[in-house]
Amino acid sequence: MNSRERTLMALRHEQPDRPPVSATYTPEIAELLRKVYGHPEEDLGYVMGNDLIKTTVGIELSYYRSTDPVYTCPFGVTFRNVRNFAGAYTEIVGGALRDDPDGEKLAAYVLPDPDDPAWYKPVREAVKKYGREKFIIGSCQCSIFEASWYLHGLEDTLCDMIADPDYASALFDKIMEFPLKAGLNLIDSGVDMVWLGDDVATQRGMMFSLELWRKLLKPRYAAIFAAFKAKRPDIALAYHSCGNCEAILDDMVEIGLTVLNPIQPLSMNPAGIKRRYGKKLTLFGAIDVQHLLPFGTPGEIHQAVRDAKAVLGKGGGYILSPAHHIQSDTSLANIQAFYEEAFQ
Repeated sequence: MNSRERTLMALRHEQPDRPPVSATYTPEIAELLRKVYGHPEEDLGYVMGNDLIKTTVGIELSYYRSTDPVYTCPFGVTFRNVRNFAGAYTEIVGGALRDDPDGEKLAAYVLPDPDDPAWYKPVREAVKKYGREKFIIGSCQCSIFEASWYLHGLEDTLCDMIADPDYASALFDKIMEFPLKAGLNLIDSGVDMVWLGDDVATQRGMMFSLELWRKLLKPRYAAIFAAFKAKRPDIALAYHSCGNCEAILDDMVEIGLTVLNPIQPLSMNPAGIKRRYGKKLTLFGAIDVQHLLPFGTPGEIHQAVRDAKAVLGKGGGYILSPAHHIQSDTSLANIQAFYEEAFQ
């Protein structure tokens, strides 16, 4: 059974030989793994043995885009590079739609062209190189809500969702055009999964009311998912939100979601999500990156991965993965422990 067959079986909620494995990495971890495992000509996930290969388009590529202290990405979001004890991160400090009380900036704003072939050249190359063996993800995360607040400011976006819903609707309508068209182009490029996402929750619950989500975001995601399914009925549809987004899951299933990421274990109960949604959603993630991977022992990581395979992987419907990028304060020994147990 190769990686592609294993992943397709898991997505059909059938029991594969083991859950398919995926992981992504911060730049510091990617550099470490490259030094240890080599093969710079290959996708790093492929080098590590991942069953899924992730390709990316859109604003997601704006992180770490430049080493300049402050830079502005093609979408008009301004980032600052910040050092910490283990590496670095990019912090949003401005956006093209900040301070827009009369809507003139929004009316004049033009997205980068989602039909530009340059976005999809690496995607097509990955499909051609790995697609017979591996399952290919086409990611365009930070899709509607996040890209909007990156540009307009988080506080102003949240306030407009309540006090100026016409502005919020116009903002979301404009921003959603990129993931909509990008997803269709990703499907044309041959990916097996389109992965969208917006962080709409904190670790305690939703960032705003379910009523607002249903009014302003659900219809837009429903339209996007319907367009993707019309383009290719068997396309896997994944959604990412950090935090506890359990409140929206019934609605997301209703509009066609098939894969949920990341099942953040310090904010959601993975076993409870499996019990409730195990026949409706493929769960993707659930290995803690906040405490377990950076601070746990290799033995504790082996046990956590065994438990996830036994509970979440039962009957298929599970992709074994860290709940986010493996962070820069994670040791090589702990990364190796994750992979060693994952491949058992």
